[in-house]
Amino acid sequence: MKEKLLITLTIVLAGFFATACEKKQQASTEKPRSIAGIATEKISLATVDDFYEATGTVKSKTTTALSSKIMGAVLALHAREGDTVRAGQTLIEIDNRDANAQLQKAQAGLREAEQAVAEVEQSASAAESAKNAAEANRKFAAATFARYQALLERKAISPQEFDEVRAKHQVAEAEVERAERMLQTLAARKKQIQARIDQAKADISNAQIYVGYARITSPMAGIVTAKPIEVGAMAAPGVPLLTIEDNANYRLEANVDESQLGKIRLREKAQVQIDALGEDFFEGTVAEIVPTADAASRSYTVKIELSAKPTLRTGLYGKARFITGQKQALTVAQKSLVQQGQLTGVYVVDDNHIARFRLIKTGKTLGDRVEVLSGLNDGERIVVDNVAQVSDGIQLQ
Repeated sequence: MKEKLLITLTIVLAGFFATACEKKQQASTEKPRSIAGIATEKISLATVDDFYEATGTVKSKTTTALSSKIMGAVLALHAREGDTVRAGQTLIEIDNRDANAQLQKAQAGLREAEQAVAEVEQSASAAESAKNAAEANRKFAAATFARYQALLERKAISPQEFDEVRAKHQVAEAEVERAERMLQTLAARKKQIQARIDQAKADISNAQIYVGYARITSPMAGIVTAKPIEVGAMAAPGVPLLTIEDNANYRLEANVDESQLGKIRLREKAQVQIDALGEDFFEGTVAEIVPTADAASRSYTVKIELSAKPTLRTGLYGKARFITGQKQALTVAQKSLVQQGQLTGVYVVDDNHIARFRLIKTGKTLGDRVEVLSGLNDGERIVVDNVAQVSDGIQLQ
């Protein structure tokens, strides 16, 4: 019984072996599948730009937070988030009745002081006339006194008559002095009133300034990016009411590693790519290098001036490339790359025109080409077009 089972098993295994050998022989005689119209490229070392790439955030060159200088309720808002405003445009109105009352009080004080000055000037004019009359009377009294004194010496008049003339002369002198003192008093009073006028004018100017605080205007042309208040809210000094940014001048603030900072110079060109604007790079200029480093990341902030673009906004993510020199490198077209999960490879064409999939390690992106760090050798040929139609082991015609 055991012998029969052994014989049967031997026959079956012999049959399987024969079948397998026949299939292997047939496979060895079959030709690989071929495909035509596939473009290839012979790769070689080329001189390319060596660069350092840093990431950063787009920020406006100038951002202003508007706040009130007085306490008061917000009466009106003339701008919302996203609105474009011009320099000098009124954006917020605040209740400022106290300042208006102070302005009216100062204006009334000015009118009162100006009226007092007019009255003093009239009094001064009358006093000047009185002084002129007193001067004329004194001259006449002095001349009369001199004549009567000569007559007295000649005994031509009595002493009583001379005393009367001398008294009149003294009265005339006193009238002149009184008129002069009156003019001096009026002049001093006019100076005091003039000081009151100056003070009233200063009060008016000050009140006008405070009245102006009720209307908050835009200091520049730009776009409103934040509005944390509503009509009826209480405005207080130092509390932000609106935030405006200059939408014509933006910068990319890139974080540059401290080891690369020495390769970057002011006013040098940099290539910038903003994700929200697409994959294309455009030119920027290094405008500022912040001299202090971030203690946590050991990086410096480099601010790159960007050309005006209507779609730029604060907060956008971007990258900056700084050219640091040139080097020899192998590069392949991006369209030749094949992604298999997390792995990247290309189809390498051998001398028999058979495409073989090979894993490679890529480096920096250079326009429409990619640097190859390992996996390929100078002079090898790869598939560069229609890679989706190619598979490992296929023959190219």
